[in-house]
Amino acid sequence: MVQKHLESLQNHYGTGVELGQLERLTNLLLVEGLTDIQQKEHDVMQIEATKGMRNVAKKIPLEKLFLPLSKVSIPPRISVTVGVAGIGKSTLVKLFACMWAKGEVNKDIIFVLPLTFRELNTYEKLSAERLIRSAFPHITEPSFISNGTARILLILDGLDEFKTPLDFSNTVVCTDPRKEIQVDSLITNIIRGNLFQEASIWVTSRPTAASQIPGGLVDRMTEIRGFGAVEIKDFLDQMFRENKDLSSQVLGQIKANRSLYTMCTVPAFCWISGSSMGYFLKNSTDQSQEMTTVPKTLSEIYSYYFKMALSSDWQEKQKETPRIEQAINNSKKIIGNLGRLAFYGLLKKKYVFYEQDMKAYGIDLSSLQGSLCNRMLLKEEMQFSTVYYFSHLTLQEFLAATYYYASAKRAIFDLFTESGMSWPKFGFLNHFKNAVQRSLQSDDGQLDIFVRFLSGLLSPQVNKLLSGWLLMKDEHNSFRSHVISFLQSCLNTDYVISSRTVNVMQCLYEVQNMELAKTVEEAMKNESLAGMLTPVNCSALAYLLQVSEVCMEETNLSNCLTYNICKSLLSQLLFCSNLRLDNNKFKDNVMELLGSVLSVKDCQIQKMSLAENQISNKGAKALARSLMVNRSLTVLDLRSNAIGPTGAKALADALKINQVLLSLNLQNNVIKEDGAKFLAEALLTNHKLTTLHLQKNSIGPQGAKKIAEALKQNGNLRELILSSNCVGDTGSVALAEALRVNHSLTTLDLQSNSISNTGVTALIGALRSNRGLISLNLRENSIGQEGAPEIANALRANCTLRNLDLAANLLYDEGVKAIALAMRENKALMSLHLQWNFIQSKAAKALAQALHCNTSLTSLDLQENAIGDEGMIALAAALKVNTTLTTLCLQVASIGVSGAKALAEALVVNRTLTTLDLRGNSIGVAGAKAMANALKVNCSLRVLNLQENSLGMDGAICIATALTGNHGLTYINLQGNRIGQSGAKVIADAIKTNSPRCIVEM
Repeated sequence: MVQKHLESLQNHYGTGVELGQLERLTNLLLVEGLTDIQQKEHDVMQIEATKGMRNVAKKIPLEKLFLPLSKVSIPPRISVTVGVAGIGKSTLVKLFACMWAKGEVNKDIIFVLPLTFRELNTYEKLSAERLIRSAFPHITEPSFISNGTARILLILDGLDEFKTPLDFSNTVVCTDPRKEIQVDSLITNIIRGNLFQEASIWVTSRPTAASQIPGGLVDRMTEIRGFGAVEIKDFLDQMFRENKDLSSQVLGQIKANRSLYTMCTVPAFCWISGSSMGYFLKNSTDQSQEMTTVPKTLSEIYSYYFKMALSSDWQEKQKETPRIEQAINNSKKIIGNLGRLAFYGLLKKKYVFYEQDMKAYGIDLSSLQGSLCNRMLLKEEMQFSTVYYFSHLTLQEFLAATYYYASAKRAIFDLFTESGMSWPKFGFLNHFKNAVQRSLQSDDGQLDIFVRFLSGLLSPQVNKLLSGWLLMKDEHNSFRSHVISFLQSCLNTDYVISSRTVNVMQCLYEVQNMELAKTVEEAMKNESLAGMLTPVNCSALAYLLQVSEVCMEETNLSNCLTYNICKSLLSQLLFCSNLRLDNNKFKDNVMELLGSVLSVKDCQIQKMSLAENQISNKGAKALARSLMVNRSLTVLDLRSNAIGPTGAKALADALKINQVLLSLNLQNNVIKEDGAKFLAEALLTNHKLTTLHLQKNSIGPQGAKKIAEALKQNGNLRELILSSNCVGDTGSVALAEALRVNHSLTTLDLQSNSISNTGVTALIGALRSNRGLISLNLRENSIGQEGAPEIANALRANCTLRNLDLAANLLYDEGVKAIALAMRENKALMSLHLQWNFIQSKAAKALAQALHCNTSLTSLDLQENAIGDEGMIALAAALKVNTTLTTLCLQVASIGVSGAKALAEALVVNRTLTTLDLRGNSIGVAGAKAMANALKVNCSLRVLNLQENSLGMDGAICIATALTGNHGLTYINLQGNRIGQSGAKVIADAIKTNSPRCIVEM
């Protein structure tokens, strides 16, 4: 019996599925139940809102789908796999059945019994045993299955196609496997465990239908992920395997349209879009008016698909296209009948049709031939009947829209009442309004895509495509303006924005009216949304948050939102991955709103900036509560608020639980010593946070000590910013002790902390043994000449530090000379900042000597130090032999003509320096001429700043004309040189002619 069953499955399912599907289908997403959007929204709306992505941390291989997740758990009894229409649920079942029949998975399961709800629809009553006998006649002892003698897996594929909703609340309990009951009751009793108690049950469904099963009954829920970028490309390559150029063109056009590209994560839609775009590109050489515009809207894509279907098998017989008139005459009647079937099926949530349904709608089964029906309607032979279904849900909706459009022009009763018994309703516009209003009143978005297509049929482009086929030429002109006005009136919602509202914007897009969206999008680009977010504009903004390229990298809504506007946009903000909400004067009540968003399962926000608002400890507590459950946010920026120690404690408590957040910025929040203490406690248990910014918080030496103690045990933090915190020598010594044992911290910022030689001696001493720190910022402290030898000794021993900032200290020449001597031996440091250190020529000469032999330093900053011409001449000599320095900053360094001439000579031979800043010196005309001669041959310099150098018009013109033949310079600053307007024009013209890629500021 078992062998017969294996043979039966192999014969029924064949060899499996194409290789391209394997990786995606054999690794399912393990989810914790359905999200709100999955339970309430149309499949297409789900994809658009989530950009085709889900925040899921875990994947589960197909071979482990029915196994325990751990050694102490048991196998799931009820497993549910969800996926939108066309994602591959039935393909997955087919794949699993094939793999099991070949012995590749779940060898412990004796019988795998795949059933479809399409088959179950043909029965009124069934018993559990008759169910098995009917579907699997070769299983002669169904009691063997029903009594749990062997482990079985019962697969119920396609719950969304079941004709009767499941009612788990009122179903009568049945435990007798021989008793015949209603099929829906049979299914609920099986899922509840009253029948087939020992069997594993696997249900596949679209998400909305899966919500019928109570969550408490589901042991494991998985989701089929859509295509990624590589899979979309591979899929199109398979579609056009004989024409790779066409495949590339199709991919390019689809990628250029963010909405279409997102939809192409669904294989079935990828097929429809690819076919339509390929048809357009292959026929665009005709140069006919309707074929010159690339399809962008859903209606245009489906119109091309429809046109392609009527034009026979276009891929195989490009040059044998039948006469269009004949195709239309042969197909008009069946299109009308199929449209009526599609429309009333849609209203009844019916997606599978049987022979009696087809006959009831006047469809001659013998006429279901040809490309049109093959591409639109699929046929499947079942054991006792034949079923028909549209090849994708959206095709049913498109045909439903074409039927409604045609019927609305002549109907006198409400088309939504199939019997025709309703109050009279005359005229297309009334019927159109009725459809949109029903869509707006719908809770599940069932009519959303239907009304989009209905709107799209009124667009000029679609009319050109389908006139003479489904539409009359230019007939849209008499309705379009009225329809647009009506749709716009639906947007006046007093800041109440739902998915239905966004769909109205989608309808306006389909009808090719985008003035409103373009106005708001332009304001987003210019960051000028402040004061213009009326209810109507908010609707446009909600739509743009889903589709606009402006929002792809970052959604910047700074300085434009209020409490009410933010509240109205919550459902759209949910899916913005990078959200910037700075400077909105947000108070704690807004944090309650945002906390609610961060707490839901759908949330896809990965980065959120709330800088420069008015958030206190109450707002911080609201955010902290959400962080305890949020699984998407990795970066949170709260700088320049007022959360205080209490707010810091709430966030610290959240960090003890949250294991997702990677970066937290609490700069300028008055958290003080106590706040630092709470955060330090969190660092002892948090194993994810890598970046912590605490500058300007008055944490003091004791707060620094607490953090230092935590660093001795924390091995995850990489970046710690403690600038402007009055840490002092006491805090520095504590941090130094931590650095001796912590080798994971890579960046430490202690700028402006009143650290003297005592503190720096401790810190630098730690660097001799530390092997992790890469960047150390000690600028604006009180480090004197006495601390320099310790710095030098550390640089000789340390081989990991790459960036050292000692700006604005008190090193003087003697201190820098000590550091310069160490730089001759150091082979690691790449960036050294020494500005504002009272350095003169002696120190510059010492650094020049170091540059003769140093091979690691790439950036040297000596600005605001009076090194003079003597120091510049020494550095210039070093530049002639140094091959690693790329950036040299010498602003306000008392450099004159002789120094400039020496530097110019160095630039003639130097091939590595790319950035040179000489702002605020006095090189004059003579120095400019020398630099100009160097620029004629130097090809490495990219950025040159000669601002405020007394060049005059003559010197500036010399520089400008020297750029002829120099193809390296991309930026030059000549401001503050008394060039005058006439000189500026000469220079601008010269640079435009000689070096058009170079940006000049004057």
